[in-house]
Amino acid sequence: MDKAQPDLLSRQRGVILGLLLALAAAAWAALVWTHAYSNMEDMTTGSVTLGPRAPLFLVMWVVMMVAMMLPTAAPMILTFHKVQAANRQPRDAFVSTWVFAAAYLVVWAFAGLAAYVGMQAAEAAIVRAALPPAAAAQIGGAIIVVAGIYQLTPLKDVCLSKCRQPLDFIVTSWRGGATSALEMGLLHGSYCLGCCWLLFVILFPLGLMNVGAMAAVTLIIFAEKTLPWPRLAPYAAAVALVLYGALVITSPQLLPTFQQHGGSVMPAEMPTMLPGK
Repeated sequence: MDKAQPDLLSRQRGVILGLLLALAAAAWAALVWTHAYSNMEDMTTGSVTLGPRAPLFLVMWVVMMVAMMLPTAAPMILTFHKVQAANRQPRDAFVSTWVFAAAYLVVWAFAGLAAYVGMQAAEAAIVRAALPPAAAAQIGGAIIVVAGIYQLTPLKDVCLSKCRQPLDFIVTSWRGGATSALEMGLLHGSYCLGCCWLLFVILFPLGLMNVGAMAAVTLIIFAEKTLPWPRLAPYAAAVALVLYGALVITSPQLLPTFQQHGGSVMPAEMPTMLPGK
C-alpha cells in the first residue's frame, strides 16, 4: 500500500500535466484558427467584427487565458498537487488541484470583464475626441511604453516573486479547510494578475487576436517565472517594450493594427467564431 500511493500520485501528476498541456494546445489551436478565419473574412467580406458583444469577448478572453497562462502556471499547479498529496488522500489532492486551477482562471476571467469595460470606454473616448489614426496609434505606443516601465516597479517585483517560488508561496499562503484550494487559487491568480496585467493591456493596441503578439507575451511571462535569473526577463522585456513603444510614437505605422486596418487602430476587434455572422 505504501508503494502503491507514490505510484498513484505520480500518475496523477502526469495526468494533471498532460491535461494542462492539452487544454493549452487546444486553446492555441482555436486562437490560430480564429485568426486565420478572420483574415480570410477580411479579404472576402471586408468585416468580421462583432463590436460590443460582451459574451463573445469573454469567451475568447478565457480561451486566451487557457492558452497563455495555464502553461506558465503549470509549475505552481503541480507543486500545489504535491503539497496537497502530502496532507490529504490522493483523490482529494487531485480534485483540489483542479479547484485551484479553476479559481486561478476565474481571476483572469474577471480581469476580462474589466478589460472589456476599459476597452469600451477607450473606444468611446477616441470617437468623441475624433482622433486621427496616427494619434490613436501614438496612444497605443504610449501604453506599450507604460507597460515597459511597469516591468521595473516594486509592485511587479513583489507579485513576480510569488509566482517564481511555487513552494514558498504555497507554504506561506497555506489555508486549511474545505475551501483552501479555492482561496489559494484566487490568491495566486491575483498575484499573477498583478505581475502580468499590463502585458495583456498591450494586446489591445497590438491587436487582440494577433497570435504573434500573444505568443511573445506568453514567452515573456514563462521566462519571467522560470529562468534562474529573476531580473533578466523582466528587464529585457522592459527595454524592448519602451524602445518599441517609443518607435510607435514617432512612427505610428509601425503598430500592427495601424497597418492591418487601412490606417486605423481598432484594438477592440474580435472576429466572429461563426461563418456568415
